[in-house]
Amino acid sequence: MIQVIAKDVMEKFNLELVSGEAGVGRYITTSDISRPGLEMAGYFTHYPADRVQLLGKTELSFFEMLPEKEKRSRMKQLCSDETPAIIISRGLDVPQELIDASNENHVPVLVTKLTTTRFSSRLTNFLESKLAPTTAIHGVLVDVYGIGVLIIGKSGVGKSETALELVKKGHRLVADDSVEIRQEGENMLVGFPPPLLEHLLEIRGIGIIDIMTLFGASAVRPYKRITLIIELETWDPDKFYDRLGLDEEKMKIIDSEVTKLTIPVQPGRNVSVIIEVAAMNYRLKKMGVNAAEEFSRRLDDMLVPNDEIDDY
Repeated sequence: MIQVIAKDVMEKFNLELVSGEAGVGRYITTSDISRPGLEMAGYFTHYPADRVQLLGKTELSFFEMLPEKEKRSRMKQLCSDETPAIIISRGLDVPQELIDASNENHVPVLVTKLTTTRFSSRLTNFLESKLAPTTAIHGVLVDVYGIGVLIIGKSGVGKSETALELVKKGHRLVADDSVEIRQEGENMLVGFPPPLLEHLLEIRGIGIIDIMTLFGASAVRPYKRITLIIELETWDPDKFYDRLGLDEEKMKIIDSEVTKLTIPVQPGRNVSVIIEVAAMNYRLKKMGVNAAEEFSRRLDDMLVPNDEIDDY
C-alpha cells in the first residue's frame, strides 16, 4: 500500500519548512483537508486532527485578534499528536505561538506561496491519487484505439503474445504479467506497471523483451484508465458463447464494475484483430451505436404478429 508522509508533500510542492522538523515523517492517512476556522475561535469538540491543517489569510487575521494567552492555547490544541502537518498559504508570516507549539509537539509547519484555494485543490488531487485504493491483477493492459483493454486469462492462454501483436499494429503497452490498479474516483480505475516490469514483455520461448527499445517510445505508456476487460479462455465446445452481444457482463475490481467480454481461443482465430474490433465496438456503444440492438430491432420488425397470420 502506498503511504504518504509530510515530507512527500513538502518535496512535491516545494514547501518551506519553518518548524517541527522532527515530524516530517508523520503519515497522512486521508485526502481531506481542514481549514480550522472554528478551531481558531476555540471550538475543538469535533477537531479533525488527522487531516492536514491549512491556514490562510482569514484564519490568521482572526488569530491576530486573540489575546496572547488564547493564542498559545489555540496553537497547542492545533498541534495535536495526530496532526500530520500545518500549512500556511500565501507565504504569510508564521505566528511565533505556532512555531513554539509545533517544535514542542513535533508537528511540521510548512509554507506555500500559492493562494489557499489553489493549493487546497492541488493538494487534494495529489493525496486522492496517492491514497486511492489499490490492487494488482495478473494480466496485460494495452491501450487500443484509446481504450484501456485489460486482457486476463489463465497462464499460457496467449495474453502476452496477443499484446505483442497489438503493439506491432501500433497500439501501446502499459503493463504485462502484473497490472497494478488504483481507483482514483467513482468507476475510474487506472492501471500501471510495477516499476520492475515497466516496458517489459515476457514471451515464452524468447524471454523478456523491452518494448520501448524494440518499437520506440510511442509503443508504451506509463498508465491508462481501464474501461474494458477481455478474458481469453481455451475454446470449450460444450460452453455457450454469446453470439449477439445483447447481454453485457461486468467484472468488479475494488469498488468499480467494468464491462467484460469473454473470447474463446482456438487455432485460426486472430485474437488481436478481435480485440481491436471489440475496442472499436465498445467506443461505438458509448456513442450510442449498438449493432446488436439494431439487429434485434430489425428482427422484431420482420416477424409477423400472430393476429396478422390469422387474417390470411
